[in-house]
Amino acid sequence: MNTKVITAHVPLPLAQKVDQMAAHLDRSRGWIIKQALTDWVDLEEERNRLTLEALADVDTGRVIDQQAVQEWANSLGSDQPLNLPR
Repeated sequence: MNTKVITAHVPLPLAQKVDQMAAHLDRSRGWIIKQALTDWVDLEEERNRLTLEALADVDTGRVIDQQAVQEWANSLGSDQPLNLPR
């Protein structure tokens, strides 16, 4: 696999935590950073996908009234909680 070096300045406490984690896992600092960056990119891609999905729901009118959600939330923990609004 082709690779590319990426340089970043990070706060010293974060760098120290990365070093500690690398030592604890018996992995290189680069491996820790690659794992963290991969996980972050995956998370951001999923967040973007979910945002686009939610916007499509809004465009097609698949929404739940805020008042219904508030009434449901207020009923939680009561003797007669309401069903989840749909």
